[in-house]
Amino acid sequence: MASSLQQTLIPHRPKLSLSLLASGRSTFPFSVQFPRRGGELRLRMSSSVSGIYATALADAAKANDTLESTCDDVEKLEKMFLDPNILKLFVNPTVELWKKREVIDLIAESLSLLPYTANFLNVLIDSNRIDLVNEIIKEFELVYNKVTQTELAVVKSVVKLDSQHLAQIAKHLQKLTGAKNVRIRTVIDPSLIAGFTIRFGSSGSKLIDMSVKKQLEDITAHQLQLSG
Repeated sequence: MASSLQQTLIPHRPKLSLSLLASGRSTFPFSVQFPRRGGELRLRMSSSVSGIYATALADAAKANDTLESTCDDVEKLEKMFLDPNILKLFVNPTVELWKKREVIDLIAESLSLLPYTANFLNVLIDSNRIDLVNEIIKEFELVYNKVTQTELAVVKSVVKLDSQHLAQIAKHLQKLTGAKNVRIRTVIDPSLIAGFTIRFGSSGSKLIDMSVKKQLEDITAHQLQLSG
């Protein structure tokens, strides 16, 4: 794929009238070639368009020794794109290109994104691939986990767990999986009643359930067996 992350010179344009949007332009000091066969990381990742874009971003981050910071950026974008209205704006063909770039400028500033992370969004806009952004985010996570030998775990609990508990969970998972690193994503789930669950492994295929909800379900199932 011959596209590259590079600075695009934009001619003078009228200011966006919406007060929520920024008027400044970001600058992007380097370009990145999109890989044809997995890029410098040489991973057996998805051959889909989303996988190619995700690997390109990871290649850029790795080359500039900012893989961790880029991963943080991607997590910020993942949370932001949970709002479907943001993506609707970007894919709307009636919204002018310069207005979309203004929105990206605002996003980059408000989320403190790295310059090439912001430029990556511009590339997706220019190539009409912004509709794939959520898929690209997921693919990037796979690339990152592969490169850094990281196990991703989603921990659900009724209340927010403190850093000490999360550190203990990470240490336990590290021993259990043999992973070099463990990243924990926390989710609040009132339906658990108390306790917590840990989902990890490929596509979240493994589950450790320490919730009261699970205990109650087990008790109910046991009682049904006895009554049967």
